[in-house]
Amino acid sequence: MAGFGKLRVAVIGAGAAGLCAARHLLSRPDTFAPPVVYELTKNIGGTWVYEERIGCYDNGLPIHSSMYRDLRTNIPKEVMSFPDFPFAKHLPSFVHHTEVRKYLEQYCDHFRLWDHIQFGTSVASVTPVDVKGGWNELAWNVTSTDGLDHSKSTTERFDAVMVCNGHFYDPYIPAIPGLEKFKGTLMHSHEYRSAEPLAGKSVVLLGAGLSGLDIAMELSNVDAKVILSHGQRPLTCPLPPGVQQAPPVTSVLDDGTLEFKDGERAKPEVFLFCTGYNFTFPFLDEKVGVNVQEHLVWPLYKFLIPPAYPSLFIVGICRAICPFPHFHIQSQFVLSVLDGSFPLPSREDMENDIELDIAARRARGFATRHILKLDSEQWAYNDELAHLGGFQPLPRYWSNLYESNKVFRARDMLNYKTYNYTVLENMDWKVHDLHGQQLQKPLAVKKQI
Repeated sequence: MAGFGKLRVAVIGAGAAGLCAARHLLSRPDTFAPPVVYELTKNIGGTWVYEERIGCYDNGLPIHSSMYRDLRTNIPKEVMSFPDFPFAKHLPSFVHHTEVRKYLEQYCDHFRLWDHIQFGTSVASVTPVDVKGGWNELAWNVTSTDGLDHSKSTTERFDAVMVCNGHFYDPYIPAIPGLEKFKGTLMHSHEYRSAEPLAGKSVVLLGAGLSGLDIAMELSNVDAKVILSHGQRPLTCPLPPGVQQAPPVTSVLDDGTLEFKDGERAKPEVFLFCTGYNFTFPFLDEKVGVNVQEHLVWPLYKFLIPPAYPSLFIVGICRAICPFPHFHIQSQFVLSVLDGSFPLPSREDMENDIELDIAARRARGFATRHILKLDSEQWAYNDELAHLGGFQPLPRYWSNLYESNKVFRARDMLNYKTYNYTVLENMDWKVHDLHGQQLQKPLAVKKQI
């Protein structure tokens, strides 16, 4: 700490990841000064704040929320929570998004985070500065502006920066030849709020990730005719009425007809992209060298740290993960780096580690755009960070329950959200269906305990 006293850390974003970062920094007043959390909007909760409008706010700022009206979580609350702050017991396992926002507000109350958040503040730039005797000879200038008045800017100096700006707000639209010739309504799930405006319409929905499947089910309920177009193996579980599958759309013909990979064609009224989002860090100084290419953010040691600037941390960019526990582990690992309990390898060693890790993922068949998709590998990643940082790993039932929910979802996407889970005293768990019938644990997962 080189005579600097307590470390000052800036946190960018007051969504779940930023709140978690602030909670852990505040828990260590011996080492860290209270954090400054910059938040663009007037609310905490990031992606969990529902906004009926789409496009821009009255002040011209873009609406970041991609939340839709009827969304319920696809992960049971028993493993979706931060491990040190469970959801209220009386809630069902799969809660409505309003309950998640309420939960995050209660997290703020409990850990006294409110006073450390600067609302309505836009971060304009994050720039590294060489400082003799600084943490790793580095410091950071964070320049922010009032959300409404961009002429007034303030610059503050920090020892470290945790970037928690989320990645569910800049829609990714794949390049499909002839797309500009489509004559109907073109939209991305970012602008989807409810099914009623699409009632009775013909829709081609591109992408069968979780939001694609969820929205297909909602559209089925309002008698839309849905073609679920995707490049995965065809789904084998029962589909909702009026939903059929097709391979990916490969082009749009001159008359606006969509052509699929198998040569079949359709002329829907609506072409709805459920194709995910782009990573964007517009405030990061270019010399930091954090690149975004084909949905991969690199070079980042342990998916967190640019080796050339190891007091910058990009939190929560991994995909196909259980988010809140993941942030909980990553935040504690960041603290273990900053307080010296985990001494970072040299820049060269970190760069080699990244190259080896990415090469190993490619060798296992991961395309570049899927390298950040941890999926079932998230548990080994979380355990590795806990081991390196010397802190408590997640309870052992966590991965088992989460992976079981994935099996139930694949088997029965229409009903899995009606199941209710119970965590037992001995760190085991059980699950019941809507009728109170206890279900057998999926065998494929049982062996992993």
